[in-house]
Amino acid sequence: MNSHFCILPTDIIQFLSLSLQRVPCLEDREQPLRVLRLPHPRTGLPALFLHTEQLLPTSENAPPILEIQAVSPPDKRSWIMGEEVMADGKMLVMTPIDPSFLLLPILQSIQPSDGATTQFRTADDLFDEAARKLQTPNETEEDLSISSQDILRFCSLACISKSLYSICEVKEISTEIIVYRYSSTKILEYMRSKVTRLSTSLALEASPTMVRSLAKDGLMDDGQDELLICEFSLLSCSALLTSHLAGRIRVSCDLVSQYLPSYLRDALIKTYDFDKLQKLLDANRDEAIFNAVASAPQKGQTKLNSVADKKRKAAKPSVGVEKLKKANTTGMAKLSNFFNKA
Repeated sequence: MNSHFCILPTDIIQFLSLSLQRVPCLEDREQPLRVLRLPHPRTGLPALFLHTEQLLPTSENAPPILEIQAVSPPDKRSWIMGEEVMADGKMLVMTPIDPSFLLLPILQSIQPSDGATTQFRTADDLFDEAARKLQTPNETEEDLSISSQDILRFCSLACISKSLYSICEVKEISTEIIVYRYSSTKILEYMRSKVTRLSTSLALEASPTMVRSLAKDGLMDDGQDELLICEFSLLSCSALLTSHLAGRIRVSCDLVSQYLPSYLRDALIKTYDFDKLQKLLDANRDEAIFNAVASAPQKGQTKLNSVADKKRKAAKPSVGVEKLKKANTTGMAKLSNFFNKA
């Protein structure tokens, strides 16, 4: 079995430590750290996720789902841990992810291609059909296959019920029967709430990636705040959200869109009015192009510049030298006379 270097969250480290100590409360748990292979919400390709919902009874603040990502070095590297050498130089990191994002490709897989409205169905019916359609056995490359067991195991988590309320229309037929229907409107509302929360978060200013993104578009310059303030209107709602910085909103949209398919990303951006921001970006781009053209040397300009530089380098005579030039030298012996032979 191959070994990998991984940065683990504190809750997982605590669970592994208790497992090694054979704590009684963990004896009845069967593989609570099972890795699931699910379709990525943006690309649809298989990706690895770790559910920690049943990790520990005391881990109430632990995220239910972690995304496993591999950071590969540019060149071949290896890890040295004590006396063991790991030939694979990748570093695995685990970051929390909202289960609602992972539900998007699952529910979208059973939607009609013509966009027709579907009927309300129970969660079990939705997930069973989605598991059959998303199952892609690949005999040659196991990493590219998605099993129906992983889909159903993910959909059976307790956190999924809350996620269904976030992105679906819900009807409670009775206390035991609840039906759902995929809703693009609710999805956009939910994503907008995430954009708003992210754009007002202090973490946005602390992120070097986000700051570079704003600086690249010239949105970090002084005096740009008033130009960036604009109104945002949801197309399906008459309420207007004002006093938001368009740059921060746009960057937040780009960040949320990393976990959205292209059609949802475009729909999310269209719910905002970025006209004033786009005018500012166009002006910054035109100014950058003008400065680049103006500073670029033109044909034949190098020779003219060199002549001009020589003229500029010629020192201007001082006032004393100018006075000596005007002095009366009549009757004075030339300087060369002092060096003649006697």
